Amino acid sequence: MAGGKIKREKLQRGGRGGTAAASNPHFQGGIPFHKSKGQHILKNPLLVDSIIQKSGIKSTDIILEIGPGTGNLTKKLLEAGKSVIAVELDPRMVLELERRFQGTPYSSRLKVIQGDVLKCDLPYFDICVANIPYQISSPLTFKLLSHRPLFRCAVIMFQREFAMRLVAQPGDTLYCRLSVNTQLLARVNHLLKVGRNNFRPPPKVDSSVVRIEPRKPLPPVNFKEWDGLVRICFNRKNKTLGSLFRQKTVLSLLEKNYKTLQALQLTPEGFSEEKEMAMCVSALGELLGT
Repeated sequence: MAGGKIKREKLQRGGRGGTAAASNPHFQGGIPFHKSKGQHILKNPLLVDSIIQKSGIKSTDIILEIGPGTGNLTKKLLEAGKSVIAVELDPRMVLELERRFQGTPYSSRLKVIQGDVLKCDLPYFDICVANIPYQISSPLTFKLLSHRPLFRCAVIMFQREFAMRLVAQPGDTLYCRLSVNTQLLARVNHLLKVGRNNFRPPPKVDSSVVRIEPRKPLPPVNFKEWDGLVRICFNRKNKTLGSLFRQKTVLSLLEKNYKTLQALQLTPEGFSEEKEMAMCVSALGELLGT
C-alpha cells in the first residue's frame, strides 16, 4: 500500500496471532489486508521469482519498491540488487517490514519511507519494481516518468485493462490518450499475465506486469501542451480529427490566441513557427482545462 488514505483501526477481539489468521483469509502475520486500500499481497513465490528474472536487476542497482506490503517481493529484490528503497503508506506494514528484516544481513540495505508516494519526493533509483495499489496507476506512471534523473526501467503490476491500454497500438480498441502519452515518453512492453488467485486477498480483476523504459533522450515536447492536443483528438472517438478541429469552441479559442499573438507585435525573426505552434497547442490545452 503506497497511496491513498489510511485510518486507524481497532484490533478485533480474539484477533491475535494465528487465531485471527486462521479465521480470516485476509490476514498475514496478524495483519488485516484491506481491498479498498489496494492491499493485495503477492503470495505465489514462483510469480515473484519470474518478476525478478524479467526485471533484469543488476547487483549494483538501487531499487525503488512502491507498496511493499509485508515484504514478499522486497526480500527477493534485496537478494538481487544493491539496496531497496520501499515507499509504504500504511504504518502497520512499515512495522511489519522492519520486524521482518531486523537482525538480518538485509537490514542495512533496506530503507523504508513511510508516506504517500504521490506526494513525497523520490530519491535516486536505477530501477522500479512494484506491485502497486491499482487506484494510483495513472498518476504514479506519470510521476515516475517525470522523475529526474531518468531511471533505467520500471517493472510494475497493473490492473489488466490499464496495462492493455498502456501497450495498445494505433488501431487497437483500447488505444487511447493514456497509450499516446505514455508511449511518447517511454517504450512499454507487456511481460506477464497474472491471475487474481496469485494474491491475498484476491482482487476482483486480473493483472499484468508491464515494463516501462523511459526514452533517452526524451522528445523535445512541452508535455502539458501536447496533452491538451491529445485530449482534443480523443475527445470523441467516433469523430474524425477534421471534424473535431472544426468545432466552434476550438476555432474560437484559436482565433483568440492568434489575436493575442498579433497584439504582441512580434516580428517574424522574433517568432518562429515552433513558437506559433506552441501557442496554438496551448490554446487547445486551455480549452480542456490542462
